[in-house]
Amino acid sequence: MSLPTVRLRRLRANPSTRRLFAETDVLPRHLVQPYFVVSGKGVRREVKPNYGLWQVSGDALLEEVAPLVKAGVGGVMLFGVPDTKSDDGAQLEQQLKPLTDASKALRAAFPELPLFADVCLCSYTTHGHCGLVRNNRVDNDATLPVLAKMAVLLGQAGVDWVSPSDMMDGRVAAIRAGLDAAGLSHVSILSYAVKMASAMYGPFRAAADSAPQFGDRTTYQMPAGNRREARREWKQDELEGADALLFKPALTNLDLIRDAREGSDLPLVAYQVSGEYAMLRATADAGLLDFDRAMNETLLSLRRAGTDVIVTYHARAVAHATKP
Repeated sequence: MSLPTVRLRRLRANPSTRRLFAETDVLPRHLVQPYFVVSGKGVRREVKPNYGLWQVSGDALLEEVAPLVKAGVGGVMLFGVPDTKSDDGAQLEQQLKPLTDASKALRAAFPELPLFADVCLCSYTTHGHCGLVRNNRVDNDATLPVLAKMAVLLGQAGVDWVSPSDMMDGRVAAIRAGLDAAGLSHVSILSYAVKMASAMYGPFRAAADSAPQFGDRTTYQMPAGNRREARREWKQDELEGADALLFKPALTNLDLIRDAREGSDLPLVAYQVSGEYAMLRATADAGLLDFDRAMNETLLSLRRAGTDVIVTYHARAVAHATKP
C-alpha cells in the first residue's frame, strides 16, 4: 500500500502548532458590543436572561463599558429607546436626548473608544417603520433630511461613526452632506449596505421597541436571495461616501461578504443579529452544543469570509472573560 507523503495532519499535531499556523483569529478588538440606551438612572436590565441584549441608562452605561475598554473590545454601538414616539420626526432632538447624553458621557470618560450610533427612525415613530410614512407608504425622499438631522445630532454628541440602518435610497449621500455642512467631516459613516428583510430580528425589535405596527419592511430591506442586488447596494453606498460597509444578518450573508471583500477595499463589518445569537443560546440551553465553542466557530467563519469587525452581543462576554 502506498503511504501518503504529504501529511497535512502534521500542522495539527499539537495546540502550539495549531496556534502558530492559524490563518484566522477573533480578538476583542475585532468585536463591537451593542447597547440599547433608555432614560432614567441606574437602569441595567437584560431583555431576556443570557441572550445578550442589554437596556441601560446613561449612568449605568459608563459602568458597563469600563471592562470592555479594559479588555480592548473594538467599540460599542448605541441604539436609542425613546420614551415618546411621533409620526414625523419633529420631536427627534428631544427623543434622542438619552442617547446623545450617553454619547457625550462615554466620549468624556473613554476618549479613545470607538463609538457607533444607529441612525434609523423605527424606534422613534408611532408606526415603527424606518422612514416617514405618507399615504401608508414609506416616503424615501422625505425621510432623507430627517436621517441627516439625526446623524448631525449624534455627531455633535461625540460619536465617531453614524450607522444608518434604514435602507432608504440615497441616505449615505444625504448624511454625508449633512455632516459636512455641520462641520462634522471627521464623523464616519458605517452604512448598513446589505440589510436583509430577515426573520432573525425578533429579539432586537423587543429590545429597541421597533416592530412595525402595520405591514412589513420588504419594500426597503433586501430580499434574502438576491446576490446581484446586494452587490449593487454596497457599490452604491461606496460611491455615496460610506467609510465602511455592514452586512446584516451575518451567517446568512457569508457569500455576499466574500463578494464585497473581493470587490471593495472598504472595511467590512458583519452584524451577528439577535436571532443568530438566540439560536445558539437556545440550542446550548437544550444541552445540544457547547455555546462558547459554537460561538467562536461562527465568529471565525465571519472573519474568514473577510469581515474586519463583527457587531455581536457576545462581545461583552468576551470582555469579561479576557484576562487583564
